[in-house]
Order: sequence, then C-alpha cells, then structure tokens
Amino acid sequence: MSRGFGPGGPHGRLKFDDDAQKANLSKALLLRIVKFFMPYWKQTLLLMAVLIVTAVLGLLPPLFIQQIIDQALPDKNLRLLVLLVLASLGTTVVSGLLGVLQNYLNSFISLHIVFDMKNQMYRHLQKMPLQFYSGVQQGEVITRMTSDISGVQGVFSSTVVNFASNLFILVSTAVTLFIMNWKLALVGILVIPLFIFPTRKMGNISWKLAKQTQEKISDQNQIIQETLSISGYLLMKLFTKESAEYAKFQSINSEATSLQIRQSMAGRWFMMVLSTFTSIGPLMIYLYGGYLFIQGELSVGAIVAFVALLGRLYGPVMQMTNLYVDIKRSAALFERIFDYFDMKPQIVDEPEARVIPAAGKDISFHNVSFAYQADKTALHGISFTAAAGTLTALVGPSGAGKTTVTNLIPRLYDTDSGSITIGGSNIRDFTLDSLRSQIGLVTQDTYLFNGTIRDNLMYAEDGASEAEMIAACQAAYIHDFILSLPEGYDTVVGNRGIKLSGGEKQRISIARVLLKNPPIIIMDEATSSLDTASEYYIQQAMHSLLQGKTSIVIAHRLSTIMAADQILVVQSGAIVEEGTHESLLEHNGVYRDLYDKQFESKVLA
Repeated sequence: MSRGFGPGGPHGRLKFDDDAQKANLSKALLLRIVKFFMPYWKQTLLLMAVLIVTAVLGLLPPLFIQQIIDQALPDKNLRLLVLLVLASLGTTVVSGLLGVLQNYLNSFISLHIVFDMKNQMYRHLQKMPLQFYSGVQQGEVITRMTSDISGVQGVFSSTVVNFASNLFILVSTAVTLFIMNWKLALVGILVIPLFIFPTRKMGNISWKLAKQTQEKISDQNQIIQETLSISGYLLMKLFTKESAEYAKFQSINSEATSLQIRQSMAGRWFMMVLSTFTSIGPLMIYLYGGYLFIQGELSVGAIVAFVALLGRLYGPVMQMTNLYVDIKRSAALFERIFDYFDMKPQIVDEPEARVIPAAGKDISFHNVSFAYQADKTALHGISFTAAAGTLTALVGPSGAGKTTVTNLIPRLYDTDSGSITIGGSNIRDFTLDSLRSQIGLVTQDTYLFNGTIRDNLMYAEDGASEAEMIAACQAAYIHDFILSLPEGYDTVVGNRGIKLSGGEKQRISIARVLLKNPPIIIMDEATSSLDTASEYYIQQAMHSLLQGKTSIVIAHRLSTIMAADQILVVQSGAIVEEGTHESLLEHNGVYRDLYDKQFESKVLA
C-alpha cells in the first residue's frame, strides 16, 4: 500500500528536476505567495504610497541643480541660489524620513509574514502522521522551519519592495527625461537592452546554486541533530566515531562553502558586466548632449541634470535585473516551503466526527489488517475485545506487531482494513482530540523534556493540584526518590532525562500518565527499564492503579502480566493464542514455550 506524503515522499530530501525549474515562476506559485501578503494589504498600500512619494522627491535635486547652473549662478541671484539649495536639502531630509517609515513598514510586513508562515508550518507539521517522522530527516524539517522560512523576510525586503520602488523610480525618471529632451532620452535608454541579455542565464545559475546550497545545509543540520543530541552523542562516543563524523561534517561543510562561494562569484561577474554597461550611457549623453549644446539646443545645466537623472534610470534597471535573479532564488525557497505544505495529513477528523462519550466501554478489533509498506504486512486479521475495566496483555517475540496494535487505538496510524470500535462505535467517528484525551500511553522509549520533574509531570494535566501530582508519584513508587533529591520536584532532569536512570524515568512516565487519569491505559514495555525491586512494587500496585480502567499492556517480562484478565499471544502479525495465564500454560503452545524459556533462564542465572 502506498503511503506518500506529497512531493518528495516522507524520506527527507525533496527532489527537484528540470520540470520543477521551468515551473518555478508559474502563476499558481505566485498566487500562493500573494495569499501570505493579503492580511497586510493596508500596510502594503501605505508602503507603496511612500515609495511613490519617495520616487517623485528623488527627481527634484537634479532639477534644482539644473536651475542653479542655468539660472542662479549665471544671474548671480543669491536669493534664488539659497532657495534652491534649501529646497534640495529639504527634499533630502523628507526623503530620509520617508525612508525610515519605509523600513518600518517593510520590517513589519515581512516579519509578520514569517511569523504567520512559521505558525502555519508548525501547526501543519503537528498534523502529519507518525510515519512521516519515522522516515523524514530531522535536519530537513529544521531547515524548512528555520532558514527556508526566515529567508522569506529577505524575499519581501529585497525582492517585492525593491521591485516596486525601482519600478516607480524607473517610470518617473523615464517620463521626466523624455519631457526634458526626448532625443537625449532615446540615447540614454539604448543601453538598457544590454542589461537584459545576461540576466536570464544568471537567474538559472543562481536558482540551481540556491537549491544545492539549501540541500547541503539540510545535510549539515541532520548531522548536527543526530550526533550532538544526547543519544547520538553517546553512540558516537561509545563507537569512537568522532573522526568519521567530523570528516563527514567537514566534507558537507566544504561542499556548502564552495557552493556559497560560487554564488558570490557568479554575482560578482554579473555585476562587473552591468557596471561596464552603466558607464556607456553617461558618455553617450556627454557626447550627444555636448553636440546639442554646441548647436544651442541644450544648456549645460540640462546636461548635468540629465546625467544625474540617467543614474536614477540605470540604478533601478541594474537592481531590477538583479531582482530577476533574486526572484528565481526566492522561488526556490517558496517551492521548498510549499512542498511541505502540500503534504496532506492522512489522519484527520471525519466530517461528522463527534466527541467520544464517557469512558467505561469495550475496545474491539474487528478483522484488522495494517501494513507500513505495500510489500510488508504488519498485522492481518486481528480480532479481539478488551472488555471495559479489564487488563489485556499482549505478548510475543519482537517485531510480532504488538506495538502496532496499540498504536492503532489512538489513531497514530489508521487501519488498512477492518475496524476498531470503542463502545460499539468506530474510533474514526470520534474527534482525534477527544479520542486521545481518553488514552494514556507509556512507551518503552521514555521521553522527558529538559525541564524539572514537576514540569514533566504537569505536562499531562496543567490544572492538577500538588496533592494529585504527589498521589500519582506515590502510586508509581517514585515519590520517595524525588523527595531524596536536593531540589525535589524542582530538580532539572536534563535533555531526555539524562540525569535519571532508566527505571526512574520510566516511573516518572508512568506517574505522568496516572496524573492524566485516562479511562484507557496502554503500556508498551512500561516495566522494561525497572529493576527487580521497582518491578515488584509496580506489580503490587498494578491492580489498584488500573482499577476500573481498560488497560492494554505489552510485556516481555511475563511476570508482570500473569494476573491479566486475558493474554493475547501475537506472532507474525496475527493472534495465535488467547486466554488467561493458567489456560495458556495448559495449552502447551507458544505462550508455554515463552514462559519456560524465560523462567528457565532466570533459574540458570
């Protein structure tokens, strides 16, 4: 069965080909980008108004210079000279103030778009199924959430705003030049086509380099995530792989640096060519303008003003050719972001989903089958009922499908065929939030946040009282240990609970689920990390702790589930035996074999 997650699949690196490159500036992509700007259309309109006013004000100083050269100085008119100088200064000051407002609006809009996009991405990733995270590279997810989305700020600041600003400057300057002298204006714009020719090639090169660079950054983040986390760090140390991991990181870092240098140098060569073209225009103006001056058709001030305005014409043209490169690069960022947004969550509420009713209902599997991959069935034909208020145990060899059974109940995965019901109603009829709120899951791989013991416990129930928290810890036989710590419940456990032993972490995890106090409790090898004494206490408390709750326990240690109301023996994705401890021993089947081997090994030990 195919379980794709949109473009690129679930395994981290998204692939891009020539077809994607050709479509990277499509109308559909641009419309998707514009949607993120729509909430800030008022600020955007104000910003556009500021840009238009700034563009018009920028025309005035060269015109004032023309009046100074042609009128104030030849006429020796000091009053006119002072007025023109003050007017030019005032225009500069006003333009500067508008520039401050422009920067504020620019930052406000771009940062809020990044804010919205990060929130939307995080919320979207929360809805992705467990299977997505079991396959995707964590470094890839971090890159999409951080550098890719943060790069959107630059897209708005250096692309959208610059495009609008340069467009206004270009149009207003071109109109002014033609009004001043259409002949010189034509001469000045003859150079513009020279800017366009190298632009497309540079855009394609920059697009490819940007893609490759982001992929290398993802690889870097992946290595950092894997080798500098607590578990990865310990593994690296214990297998003395520091040198190998460093060599791998150094190699990828070198490739990323080379790509960045290529990006930088490609831009440099591009700018050198454009700069050469910009020097041709003024020379042609001086040549042809000088001819017109000699013929008496043009003043010196007009030539000086014309050259100054020509700089305002070429500047936007150069930046807009660069903008084409930036747009290509920006499209690469948006494609990567939208590739994740296009991954559709597969486990969602049904249209008519309702809140699950009060607890105390039977859990039933009806001919359930499930496969992680099309050619690898994990469960087939599973049927059983866990009666309300009883303890059901799942036993069997590793990889038999026990954990898969329990993961289907809170809909961490959905069945391929068959159904699971609670109280006779299909679990797909209930909202995910209400379904999962009724279930407490203690996993084999205990996860604690890098906070205090209190923080980790209260994660289960924010509104729990101190007495309820202590009662849960007493029931899990961890309260006395916590009190023995210098800071008690305020002790920081470290990353993933590294400061605690495996048994201590497991008992805190059990206490956390007990504090949640759900009607359904699932324990997946919950006692696997407990020492003999702790296991004894948990067994003694098990009956009272799970009283009145529907419990499903996975255990390799058969001693922990001998008192279960029913035991299901799972083998190769199917239930091969079921019954109580005594009846299964009498059956002399798979369970008896597991029991004899386990307790024989204890005797020999």
